Amino acid sequence: MFDVLIIGGGVSGISCALILGSAKKKPFVADKKIGIFTHQKSSNLQEALFNNAYGIPAGTLGSDLLPQSTQQLQDQYPHISQIENEKVIRIEGFAGNFTVVTNKNSYLTKAIVVAVNSSQTFAIEGLMHYVIPHKKSIPEKNRFQLENTDHLVAEGIYVAGTLAGWRSQLAIAAGSGASVATDILTLWNDGNQTHAHDSIR
Repeated sequence: MFDVLIIGGGVSGISCALILGSAKKKPFVADKKIGIFTHQKSSNLQEALFNNAYGIPAGTLGSDLLPQSTQQLQDQYPHISQIENEKVIRIEGFAGNFTVVTNKNSYLTKAIVVAVNSSQTFAIEGLMHYVIPHKKSIPEKNRFQLENTDHLVAEGIYVAGTLAGWRSQLAIAAGSGASVATDILTLWNDGNQTHAHDSIR
């Protein structure tokens, strides 16, 4: 049983995982089991070039950033399970007892973060009744999002990145994933507001 499974290995999903991973030393996180599906085939980063993203050297290709980010997650926070080459097709159950079904396996988890892109190919069974037109995309692009309130779709189900209704900018997607992570940390900390910072002190 995972405490949380993140679906999506793009900007918002990896950002969420990095924040959760960095909180490992907090007492209320130490025993948590965290996993992420790093299937990246349909990531919007595949064709991206970054000259305007804070902290990322100009000229960085998204296709390079994708493997670098999963490697960073592995190097810094190896306790987070990276589930590769599996595509989520269905979600069943309820908060505290979800089953996530992929094209190869099934997994139990208490909570879910959905962090895949907002394209019209979104087709995860069990979530389709939350799909609405994207509120911050031009209609011609036919983008979708999951209906949510401050990233929360339903009890135990969070959404991050463009699928949460945000614009397609790396900094926005990363911040969205980080925001979801701190919401989950706050939940694990009995509702006490929480964040995760590293320090040289």
